[in-house]
Amino acid sequence: MRQPNIILITSDQLRPYELGCYGGQEIATPNIDRLAARGAVWETAISNFPVCMPARSIMMSGQMNRTATGGKTNVSHGGRPGDFTMPEYPYPGRPHLKDPALPELLRDAGYHTAAIGKWHIHSWPDDIGFDSYLIPRVHHAHSAQTYTRDGGPEFCAPGYSVDFEAGEAETFLIENARSEKPFFLYYNISPPHCPVADVPEEFLQLYDPDGLTLRENTDEAAIKDKDYWYKVYRWDFRYYSHRLPHTLDLPEGYDLRALAAEYFGAVTWMDRAVGRILNAVAAAGLAEDTLIVFTADHGENLGSHGLVQKGTENDESICIPLVMAGPGVTPGHRVAGSVGSLVDLAPSFLAAAGQGAPDHMHGASLMAEAAGGQGDGRTAFFETGNGAGLRSPDATIYAKFTASRTLAEAPATLFDNAYDPFQYNNLATAQPDHPLMAELARRDAVLPWRDLEDDPQ
Repeated sequence: MRQPNIILITSDQLRPYELGCYGGQEIATPNIDRLAARGAVWETAISNFPVCMPARSIMMSGQMNRTATGGKTNVSHGGRPGDFTMPEYPYPGRPHLKDPALPELLRDAGYHTAAIGKWHIHSWPDDIGFDSYLIPRVHHAHSAQTYTRDGGPEFCAPGYSVDFEAGEAETFLIENARSEKPFFLYYNISPPHCPVADVPEEFLQLYDPDGLTLRENTDEAAIKDKDYWYKVYRWDFRYYSHRLPHTLDLPEGYDLRALAAEYFGAVTWMDRAVGRILNAVAAAGLAEDTLIVFTADHGENLGSHGLVQKGTENDESICIPLVMAGPGVTPGHRVAGSVGSLVDLAPSFLAAAGQGAPDHMHGASLMAEAAGGQGDGRTAFFETGNGAGLRSPDATIYAKFTASRTLAEAPATLFDNAYDPFQYNNLATAQPDHPLMAELARRDAVLPWRDLEDDPQ
């Protein structure tokens, strides 16, 4: 039996709640929803580190970030709230992901491997096993974005990045439709990550702010530095680094509802790109032989609890969509009772390809659940820059790191998600000996921190 083709589609900074397949009723996501209808949906899935670079390193390495990258993230703070500087392209050599990564292992198993779209990993794609790649610079822009193809000269793509990258993915599928080798396509869509104002007018004006129902725990009044953050959301680095004149003023009356409307428009734009890939797979006659997974690197706070962006331990930040369809997956299946996560993707793809996961990977294959199984209460471990936690089907526990990178003995955060799904009540002080705390301590203790030589900061 031929190994299945594998397509991993990721959206950036997408929380699951707005998607139709997760009960969202505010916006249109017809293409992700049709993928869900013919596949499996994990009712609870999380990012193991809700920030871009570590989350993507986890997906490709099958390891927690502390092992894959030594705990490094893409955040290096500057002088203003949220300022950070990052390299525009990866570092030479192989500073991170030292152990054989997913694309290497699939290539060794006979796959042709390709990456298209956002990268955000410190090592170059070819250094970890990709035969070909098309990646943009690190800083986010949906128009006038700059790319390199296979490490060649920079060029500026015509039109919008999302449409350009979708066309590149369509071309890849056409060219590989009749190949004797199976392929692994890692296709990354940047929206709804900011800049949410740098999108086609069709999507910028698609949703009426006054007609939206925001998430119940949204608290705009509690957001700090609103003027700064709203401009970052709208224009990203063109505001926070360059302060370009067109980014300096918000539209009259601009508020969180206006921001949410633009974010939702970017979600629907991203969904259209997903639809182009699904249509290309069908047109190329690949649907029966191709495993397709849709997910995100992390969520988006969007004002929940007065928080913005990501990187925190609450559900809006860590929860992500996880949808799988194709060979070995039961259509219309909802996976409940266990928490899936990004670190499980590499073992899942290797299992689908008939390969075992190496011992250095930290996750577990989800393919049995995809085939119709239900969860066994499995929890998912996650980290932030300040601590580590567990998300179970019904609870979240999180403890902070000490100065020596050990875990505090008592939790800082404890939510009973079954009775408090919007996480209003932190029970950490009332239940410091909660059973999940002992499990969190055990999980944390066995995960190695990798100290990398000549490691980029």
